[in-house]
Amino acid sequence: MSETPANTLQYRLDGPEDAPVLILGAALGTTWHMWDRQIPELTRHWRVLRFDLPGHGGSPAHPAASVAELADRLIATLDALGVDRFGYGGCSIGGAIGVQLALTRPHRLTSLTLVSSSPRHGTADAWRQRGVVIRTNGLDPIARTAPERWFTPGFAEAQPAIVEWAVQMVRTTDPGCYIAACEAMASFDVRSALGRVGVPTLVVVGSADRTTPTADARTLVAGIPDASLALVPGTSHLAPVEQPAAVTDLLIRHFTTAWQDRPGGGPAAPGATANTPVLAPPRPPQPVPAAIESGLAQPARFRGSTYEQGVKIRREVLGDAHVDRAEAATDGFTDDFQDFVIRYGWGETWSRPGLDRRTRSIVTLTALVAGGHHDALASHTRAALRNGLTPAEIKEILLHTAVYCGVPAAHAAFAVAQRVIREETTPEG
Repeated sequence: MSETPANTLQYRLDGPEDAPVLILGAALGTTWHMWDRQIPELTRHWRVLRFDLPGHGGSPAHPAASVAELADRLIATLDALGVDRFGYGGCSIGGAIGVQLALTRPHRLTSLTLVSSSPRHGTADAWRQRGVVIRTNGLDPIARTAPERWFTPGFAEAQPAIVEWAVQMVRTTDPGCYIAACEAMASFDVRSALGRVGVPTLVVVGSADRTTPTADARTLVAGIPDASLALVPGTSHLAPVEQPAAVTDLLIRHFTTAWQDRPGGGPAAPGATANTPVLAPPRPPQPVPAAIESGLAQPARFRGSTYEQGVKIRREVLGDAHVDRAEAATDGFTDDFQDFVIRYGWGETWSRPGLDRRTRSIVTLTALVAGGHHDALASHTRAALRNGLTPAEIKEILLHTAVYCGVPAAHAAFAVAQRVIREETTPEG
């Protein structure tokens, strides 16, 4: 197979050349082979295109920084093949790509199935910590715990060969591309945009899925105007692998019904039963209050783009949990100071293009050691790990500070950093 350009994705096509195109997107850490058991039936009806995420399977390691970029690469791949209209089914991050396509390329998409999906997968902090664990320990800890996230215990016990296959898929993934995908998932949040998904959508969830639980599936169904829910009993995250026949049947029923354009609305609820109700759409979001009349003080959250940029960067660097605690502790006495820090520290200084975030973390750690600011040093050690510094590099920074800031300062800093690094780099379980 020839080298895949950086702006496209590695793919495989199966089925009749003159059939309508159905695209299947895989979960993070898997390859297109997770859909193998759907292919014999699906290719009776469709030309099926499966693609690998960057650095997964045999695909080149061209990391993608966002779900939007992954969607763009898929569109570039389809454009090169001359594919205009298509149905799409995706699992986990593959589902996120599907929602992105529905929001940004609605004219290309005929219908959508979201398997084990969510409008926001977990928390940004958890995804970025996973990246820290991989940088420190490699992919082996993630690979060893994949089966318990992907399969029910009974299936894992009965199918040891499939469990080993799953572990090896993760182990052979490019670590840099996996970390980039974690960053993409950390920033993916379409909860406020679900009402703009305008294609018939089937949401499929395993009843035992703890990674994207049924509550996430119901949020999708409640938010997407033309969506229905199918619950697969006794199944965990990789439903197409664990229950291939049930998932195949749902895909065929949904895409067959939904394939035609339906200006007046989508199909009747495929896969729905009396036990899988379609929830009513949520109340529309309330408008943001207008700016307070001139002459009155404006709250910090209305103070313009610099503030908003600062909030965004602060959360990306320090994590949601830290920022949530800081915001909860803010009152009328400290509000102006927090506004100052966010606008000037994060909105103007951390956002400048002259230094990347890794370098800014190095400078910040050094300054905090020199000043003896141990609480802030703990927060910024976490930030440094998430900005791409390894524990070995942080050690070198602290050794360097011993020369210029003094041994006692470095000694105290090592104790703080050691505690944080142990917390952040210890794999779960």
